[in-house]
Amino acid sequence: MDADSNKLLKVQPSGYGSVWHSGTTVSMEVTGYQQVQWRVILCHILTVLTVGMLRLIFYWKPVLEVLFKCNPCHLSQSDWVVIKDSFNQQFIASVCTEEIEDDCFPQLAEPGGDDNHITLAIGVLEDDWRDTVQLQKQKEKNVIRYYTFEGLRYIWTERKGNFCKLSDFDEMLMCEDIHKQRKGLSKHNQNKKRQVYGPNMIEVLVKPYFTLLVEEVLNPFYIFQIFSIILWIIEEYYYYAACILLISVISIGISLYQTHKQSVMLRNMVKLTLNVQVHRESGEEEVISSQDLVPGDCIVIPEDGILVPCDVALLNGECMVNESMLTGESVPVMKTPLPIQNVIYSTEEHKRHTLFCGTQVLQSKSYSTDQQVLAVVVKTGFCTSKGELISSILYPKPLGFMFYKDAMKFIIFLGILALIGDIYSIVILEKQRVSVGRVLTRILDLITIIIPPALPAAMTVGAIYAQDRLKKYGIFCISPPRINICGKLKLICFDKTGTLTEEGLDYWGVVLAGGKNFDPIIQDTQRLVSSRMLHALATCHSVTLLNNRPIGDPLDLKMIESTGWTLSNEMPDCDVNATFGMKVLAFMKPPLLEEHTFGSNEETVLGILRRFPFSSTLQRMSVITKKPGNSSFEVYMKGAPEMVASLCVKETVPADFSGVLRCYAKDGYRVLGLAYKTLSLGITFETLHTLERNSVESDMTFLGFLIMRNILKPETKPVIDNLIRADFRTVMVTGDNMLTALNVARNCGMVGLTDKVIFANASPPSFDSPACVKFQLTDPAPDENGTEQLQQQPGNYSLEQSYYHFALNGNSFAVIYDYFPDLLQKILLRGTVYARMAPSQKTQLVESLQKLEYIVGMCGDGANDCGALKAADAGISLSESEASVASPFTSKIDNIECIPMIIREGRASLITSFGVFKYMAMYSMIQFVSVLILYTINSNLGDWQYLYFDLVITTTVAILMGRTGPAKQLAAQRPVGSLINITILGSLLLQTVLVVLIQVLAYSVTTTQSWFVPASISSTSSKLPNYENTALFCVSGFQYLILATVLSKGQPFRKPLYSNVLFLVALVLLYTMMIFLTIYPLQFVRKILQLMFIDDMKFKLLLLVFAALQFFISFLFELAIDNGFLNACKRPLCKKKSSKKLYKRLEKELCYNLAWPRLNEIIYAE
Repeated sequence: MDADSNKLLKVQPSGYGSVWHSGTTVSMEVTGYQQVQWRVILCHILTVLTVGMLRLIFYWKPVLEVLFKCNPCHLSQSDWVVIKDSFNQQFIASVCTEEIEDDCFPQLAEPGGDDNHITLAIGVLEDDWRDTVQLQKQKEKNVIRYYTFEGLRYIWTERKGNFCKLSDFDEMLMCEDIHKQRKGLSKHNQNKKRQVYGPNMIEVLVKPYFTLLVEEVLNPFYIFQIFSIILWIIEEYYYYAACILLISVISIGISLYQTHKQSVMLRNMVKLTLNVQVHRESGEEEVISSQDLVPGDCIVIPEDGILVPCDVALLNGECMVNESMLTGESVPVMKTPLPIQNVIYSTEEHKRHTLFCGTQVLQSKSYSTDQQVLAVVVKTGFCTSKGELISSILYPKPLGFMFYKDAMKFIIFLGILALIGDIYSIVILEKQRVSVGRVLTRILDLITIIIPPALPAAMTVGAIYAQDRLKKYGIFCISPPRINICGKLKLICFDKTGTLTEEGLDYWGVVLAGGKNFDPIIQDTQRLVSSRMLHALATCHSVTLLNNRPIGDPLDLKMIESTGWTLSNEMPDCDVNATFGMKVLAFMKPPLLEEHTFGSNEETVLGILRRFPFSSTLQRMSVITKKPGNSSFEVYMKGAPEMVASLCVKETVPADFSGVLRCYAKDGYRVLGLAYKTLSLGITFETLHTLERNSVESDMTFLGFLIMRNILKPETKPVIDNLIRADFRTVMVTGDNMLTALNVARNCGMVGLTDKVIFANASPPSFDSPACVKFQLTDPAPDENGTEQLQQQPGNYSLEQSYYHFALNGNSFAVIYDYFPDLLQKILLRGTVYARMAPSQKTQLVESLQKLEYIVGMCGDGANDCGALKAADAGISLSESEASVASPFTSKIDNIECIPMIIREGRASLITSFGVFKYMAMYSMIQFVSVLILYTINSNLGDWQYLYFDLVITTTVAILMGRTGPAKQLAAQRPVGSLINITILGSLLLQTVLVVLIQVLAYSVTTTQSWFVPASISSTSSKLPNYENTALFCVSGFQYLILATVLSKGQPFRKPLYSNVLFLVALVLLYTMMIFLTIYPLQFVRKILQLMFIDDMKFKLLLLVFAALQFFISFLFELAIDNGFLNACKRPLCKKKSSKKLYKRLEKELCYNLAWPRLNEIIYAE
């Protein structure tokens, strides 16, 4: 680095050259590197000298190329950056410099800054940084410096001193600022912003076939194949080399076709280009391509809908949107205008006011006849919600599964074994005075034998078969490696509504607030003639008409159905503006007069003027309505009873609120609270749509409860019972009431009828006291203030040895998560019911369970569970959508019967992967031992013998072994997930010893026969055929088949071997063929395979006896290992170690700590 640059950097901080980026989901360390010219020249020279090997290494490990060619430097001067993510993966990215126009980018908000603004390095750089630009450009220019990583652009920001994700610059945008952008951008400003933001595209690169071919051939697997083929040709194994080459070419061709096809399919699924109408700053409108959109553009949403090309915030009107592509939720969602508030805009917090990229607007409706529905672009390209999901598919996080890591360790071990074999071979062949060239080819040949190049492909066979079987059941998987992980699941979280219980709720009745106490339940809603409760039921919903058919939340549809009222978009017989005084969104018409059973003709049409949609965070929704004429405006609210009661005037909430709510919730009913208030008359249409939600939803009058019956799906209880019998932990995480959730948990079997339930009641810190937690026995009961209380149990005592479950709501979970991290771990061990959980809290729960080293599954309907489904090790979305990106698994089976199916397939796939891995390892060991024995007489296997073993036997076995289906029942035990395990390693060791003994025995017996003639010692001949080779060929041929048989385990995780008919038939044919080749091979077969003719029938039968002995002992070994023989032998020799799994260690501590938890004792945060 030159002196001028050093002068600029001055005194560097300790983290010089590196900066941590922390995001919502990942964190990464970015380190800057500057290219050094002499290093680049040296690299080119070494590449030539190593015949391209250095270039190949750099291709496999790009980070090494940057380290070789560059010096570490400050990020402001970097030509390259090395990115290290939270999984310790390293990537490189080139830093680009682009000249742009002046003031191309607006000043952007920065939290915590002195002037609350930051300035990008896009104008003339000042102070110390001005010299840097002059050194680079020789003159002052307006430039931005950025790199692109996983589709996202990171721009250098001068104030922060690091590269910031482009979307971060819009993080502090206020809702009222978005409304100010309704005029749109000028053409000039749009073009300038596009220079920074780039085109609005989620680009999936489809590489040409030639590029894919080069990348495939340069894969280490195929490089090893090429090396092996060249070696076999040198050794004159022409037929074998030709066959392997042909198979490799076919394999490459299939791989290229599949890769190209998947890329094209994903590109077509993602590609979204259409013409959109935008507002210009001048007041004009223009139709442009969606690719030209940038944040700040104001677009028009047509009445008949649009496929949304980016994330946009809705400014006015209402939109009915199908979000199934993103969430898997098939029910359309109502979107309403973004409130004009001085609060920070967030796509998560304001998702009910945001139209997400890739979703389909079914219809839009303006509040005014002369006004268009407008929306402002907030995010484009990979910064959108769809872009983030596509990025997670293109760049998935590493699975971190021990099986795959251990497989690589084992291959390294095989390499070490090959080195030992090479040393032995050199010694043996040197004694025989074999030429150096032949020694070299022989020792290299050992490497190709003991490290099977087909191993990586063979290990995926089980997952491919499992994926195909799941597809036949309507279960689709976009990440096949996760199928194996499903075999190790220990804990499964379930959403409640639509997952454990029926999606649609049945109307049961209403309970009116009759003053100080509630009235008896009214089950016939039509008796509520001309009452505000009836009006609340008829209007407080988000249902809309699409093609004259009502669509919306199933609960809302049932509620409207119970009233007999009908929804309409128009009133043909009257002037709406004259009748209601303003634009009306929808009309609710009462049933015809003759349909009234108890009523009169007093009912009239109600107009819905504005909706505040349901929010899982706020736990409520509301509408503003009006009757025809000069009547006042009325607000109706519906939501969680506790929340509704907390927003009502206290005097209107009956005294027996808690008791009545507790009564219905304990019986499993879904209870909703309803309330109303009257607004003043002097409100105009414009004022109505600027009212803040908080002011509208306050000082309400409590009306009563709506009681809905939410019954369990008939499949739920049998599946939960099955999972519990198989030793799975089942957890319910729901947004519903605690008591309702507990009732469902008991009814479905998650909580036993005699099990105790402890409610963890936590309170946040206040002015005079820290956060606290109190454990209370019995069920919680909500009070009129919206907090869930418990019937007090006198005295402080512990549960001692009784089994118990923890139950807590979202508020308590938040407090414990923030202030009691150690206590949280213990609660999670026994936590079974989590109620009133927000979507973000569901994600936090899954991630917290993973920190305890649980392998977690999550099953939900995809609507409010997207984050949790993506975070879980195995997320299963119950959805009608086949290609939803909401989770790795999507099931068209609309109940949880898919869970045992996926687990059983996962276990079968995992066992198949272990079985195939062990078989491929043993196949290498059998051939390795055979070759080493033959090296002692300077011989080897023949060309066609290799072909027979590798293609006829091994390939057939590896392909068909994985077809064995899963066991019908879930076993209580789980399969091992690691290869570094005494059962796996013990099995391989014992089987290897047996293989060596049988082959040495066969070789020794052969050399003692009276007719035996030893092969002549010659370094120039392969000496085939010979008796030693023939004997070993026959014995080792049986060994391949015997190990294929004994390693194809059935129960408890797979069906028996005989259920795999194709595999069974193949084994029978191969055994028959080997017996035929041993007892009576035909002359032309002997000639092809280079076998000696042996006339001694007793010797041939003896070889069959050796094979039978191998089968019997191998079978006994596997039987003993499966029954825990090795673990029993290890126990007296080794001290019992604590489990590697954190949750097991904590569970053990809890079992010994009988005094915890102390009930009714307040615990304060430190």
